[in-house]
Amino acid sequence: MQTRLKTMSFAVAMALGGNAVHADERAEMETLRQTTLNLIQILVQQGVLSQDKVDLLISQAETKAKETVAWQKKADAGVVRVQYVPEAVKKQIADQVREEVVAQAKVERWGDANAVPEWVDRLKWEGDLRMGFQGDRFSKNNAPEFFQQVQGQNVTNTTMDRDRFRLRARLGLNAKITPEISAGLRLATGSVNDPVSANQTLGQYGTKSSFSLDRAYLKVHSDDTLSWGTLSAGRIPNPWFSTDLMWDDDLNFEGAALHLQSKDQSAKTWRPFATLGAFSLQELEQSGSSRVPSKWLFGGQVGVEWVPSNKTRAKFGLAYYNYRNISGTRNPALNDVQFNGTAANVRQKGNTLFNIDNDGNVNTNLYALAGDYQLLNLTGMVDLNLFNPVHVMLGGDYVKNIGFSRSKTLERTGFDVTPQTTGYMARVAVGMPNMLLKHDWQLSVAYRYLEADAVLDAFTDSDFHLGGTNNKGFILGAQYGLGKNTWLSARWLSSNEIRGLPLSIDVFQLYFNAKF
Repeated sequence: MQTRLKTMSFAVAMALGGNAVHADERAEMETLRQTTLNLIQILVQQGVLSQDKVDLLISQAETKAKETVAWQKKADAGVVRVQYVPEAVKKQIADQVREEVVAQAKVERWGDANAVPEWVDRLKWEGDLRMGFQGDRFSKNNAPEFFQQVQGQNVTNTTMDRDRFRLRARLGLNAKITPEISAGLRLATGSVNDPVSANQTLGQYGTKSSFSLDRAYLKVHSDDTLSWGTLSAGRIPNPWFSTDLMWDDDLNFEGAALHLQSKDQSAKTWRPFATLGAFSLQELEQSGSSRVPSKWLFGGQVGVEWVPSNKTRAKFGLAYYNYRNISGTRNPALNDVQFNGTAANVRQKGNTLFNIDNDGNVNTNLYALAGDYQLLNLTGMVDLNLFNPVHVMLGGDYVKNIGFSRSKTLERTGFDVTPQTTGYMARVAVGMPNMLLKHDWQLSVAYRYLEADAVLDAFTDSDFHLGGTNNKGFILGAQYGLGKNTWLSARWLSSNEIRGLPLSIDVFQLYFNAKF
């Protein structure tokens, strides 16, 4: 290293005049060389400069020295040397070198012993932790547990009350790769087979909970060519303006979404937006025994955000969701399995189902969706900050399955199905929009009504009626801030069936929440 540092010092001397310096200037160069050697050694010893950085600087100096020597030899052939470099010129060169080195040190932070690497600023960690109690209460008038046999519903308990401690933990990392491209990763607790809940039930003899990949996506948001939109692809957060009448809060989407909205905040009154999305629900490989196409969800939403003042904000969105290849097809012959892939792979309960199995064994029934799903969804929200800091928040959601055909369902299943294709929800909340500080609070009440085939039961809220569709009832909620980003929340969800076998369920939740 000493030899290479001497070469580097020689390069500095050559840059300031090389062999043309006077004797006293040679002494100054020797002093500068020794100072440079000592400074670099100290920086390496204290960890300010890594060995890789030193090797890079020395390599650059060697290259510069060789170029200077070559140029000097060429100049010696026909150029008369001036054996003196004016002080003003030397000062100008030194100032220029110093400015370049300082600028590079600030950018790369190798001149500050206490600084963290530049790439650390491009990473942002986030997460939340929720733990508490949930009690499920069933009416004594509920039908016994034969929903599975009679209707194919995923119901295993209708009469036995249940108490449990529940935990949800999520840890995410957001990375800014370039000014236009970012990435997101998040791990979460919960079952890998449950897309709408990250809750982990405690009380499994101390067995450890596992993290699974909850999100993984890339996002493009160019300030130059696409200042009015973002494109996300991968396993992405919910891109729609919506409520849990349509999509559970824990649900993520697998595919791509383009969101368009102007970033110009000067237009404070009207801010239109639009979202387009294509998502893979179940990829099915074509084979000799299967002719089932893959299942998809395509959607589009347009809307507007209205901000007439700092005290009033409203947002409305109209969406259309089209599920492709989602309904079932009955196997035509005994022991035929070619249409088994049309079965509902993920579901909660509520949607109209029929048995597509044809093996003659009633114990192996395979259920699929009876109808088609093309959903028209209107969502609205109004936030009134008339009693600062207390807000009054009004929300509403309406959905209609316009794709359900009674005649097609009869042809597909062999039995007549009365359309149950409407859902709606209304909610009023008073308090702070988010629990950020100590003593923040919020009270809310909501009513929801969701018929059996209004939405796909696999993706709607998993708490109300313990998940699914064909339910109606009230939700009472309260939240109170205990400190910065920590709060208590309590909810009472009371629901009944709309049609079919009686099933009344009340759910009480009390959670301690922390966000970081």
